[in-house]
Amino acid sequence: MMNRRTLLVSATASAALAALGITPSVLAASRIKLGDAQPFGFDALIERARALAGKPYAPPPSPPADVLSRIDYDAHGKIRFRTDDALFASGPGQFPVTFFHLGTYFRTPVRMHVIERAKGGPGKAREIVYDDAYFDMPADSPAHKLPPGSGFAGFRFQESRLGDQKTRDWRKNDWVAFLGASYFRAIGDLYQYGLSARGIAIDVAEAGKSEEFPAFTHFWFETPEGNGDTVTVYALLDGPSIAGAYRFVMQRGKAVIMDVECALFLRKDVGRLGLAPLTSMFWFSEGIKGTAVDWRPEVHDSDGLALWNGAGEHIWRPLNNPPQTTASAFSDDNPKGFGLLQRDRLFDHYQDGVNYERRPSLWVEPRDGWGAGSVQLVELRTDDEIHDNIVAMWVPKAPAKAGSTYRLRYRLHWQADEPFPSPLARCVATRLGNGGQPGQPRPKGVRKFMVEFKGAPLEKLPFGVKPEAVLTASRGSFSYVFTEAVPNNVPGHWRAQFDLTADGNQPVDIRLFLRLNGKPLSETWLYQYHPFQSPAG
Repeated sequence: MMNRRTLLVSATASAALAALGITPSVLAASRIKLGDAQPFGFDALIERARALAGKPYAPPPSPPADVLSRIDYDAHGKIRFRTDDALFASGPGQFPVTFFHLGTYFRTPVRMHVIERAKGGPGKAREIVYDDAYFDMPADSPAHKLPPGSGFAGFRFQESRLGDQKTRDWRKNDWVAFLGASYFRAIGDLYQYGLSARGIAIDVAEAGKSEEFPAFTHFWFETPEGNGDTVTVYALLDGPSIAGAYRFVMQRGKAVIMDVECALFLRKDVGRLGLAPLTSMFWFSEGIKGTAVDWRPEVHDSDGLALWNGAGEHIWRPLNNPPQTTASAFSDDNPKGFGLLQRDRLFDHYQDGVNYERRPSLWVEPRDGWGAGSVQLVELRTDDEIHDNIVAMWVPKAPAKAGSTYRLRYRLHWQADEPFPSPLARCVATRLGNGGQPGQPRPKGVRKFMVEFKGAPLEKLPFGVKPEAVLTASRGSFSYVFTEAVPNNVPGHWRAQFDLTADGNQPVDIRLFLRLNGKPLSETWLYQYHPFQSPAG
């Protein structure tokens, strides 16, 4: 039986598409209302962002605030987009698009558009007009009070309808989602969401300033062709200090790969301009955990920052839940990449059905020379897993002044492991404890570190030969330093042990790698130790 939900695309829209020489079937099957056709191109979008940045910032018009306030957590959870009305729902091999509803936690209306191209002609974009008929919701839901055309909160791509229906239902499984400000995320090889990326980060942990959250206010979806596994989305970014245009070319294979191109224009000076920012959560690990703060051994979406700098050095920096907000800068020139990774993949280390062991790693691969700057890591204090407290980003060396323009291309790899691992042994564990030697009284103010490495160079060590632990620290002194094979009969699995004595409460930056005959055997381990840190919790 047909109802009004099955007849939302008007005859007028279908006739207009036909006039462009476009087959309307991929849109007609999605049963959505479309606005008038407007020319669209990425170059024109860039010029639109440039012009926008030349004007004072004006927040987008918002639907009635009292209605949004009533769409609280419970009410929002009862609203579901009808997957039969998904954009591109019927196209062969295509990825259907479903939309998130506005609510008290997602108040900024986002305008969605679909692009169709006549053969050899320019693109034409039509707005997808909001209607509550797209959503299943209770009859008494406050969302019914929103006026037509209110906009959406975000969107997600579902799995292809031609996927493996025995194991994955496209109506239930999505692989990328854009929701809230400029945040977006994707699943990796292990079919699990985790950390997020952002379009931009403005003044994160900048002294004397409040962090700004520019938002993607408009999206445009390129109509897919054929049976490809790639989708293209364009976005307009706007905020008090910046405007920008983005193009995302996203590929769903074993993992998710995104090619990002953006043009950014500053309205105002920015103290800390974070490009290609990543956001994650780190509460505690086996390294530092308060007694009985939680029943699980570890809780985190990512356990470390990986760097591949312009000089070719691979670096691993385990994450912290610090006593206070800290910002670390790793200066570089034309970095090869960086990422927030989840290296620990053992369920027994988490014991939680939310699958922390399956959270994706996210790697940023610059596609052009980024020049001088630094990868900056901001770590904030958290007492629960519900708060993202980790940000990693590229910050250019030159001051970010009003009127500045940035053109950037980079690739995001959402997968189980980093895409360009070091050929050297890599760090697989960082453990902390009280310092001292067996059979002797424990000295006060001394901390013991056990850092484990595993990899091919260590497997090739001649019998009886031990690697050298090369250690430096920003302050303090080392004692009881040695290396040994981990007694688990796993080839190439070694650990370096050392005690650190450091007075005072200021952080200590430690650097370590394994070496033999002057040649490195491992990536470089960096750690920021906070003396007398209170237990996480």
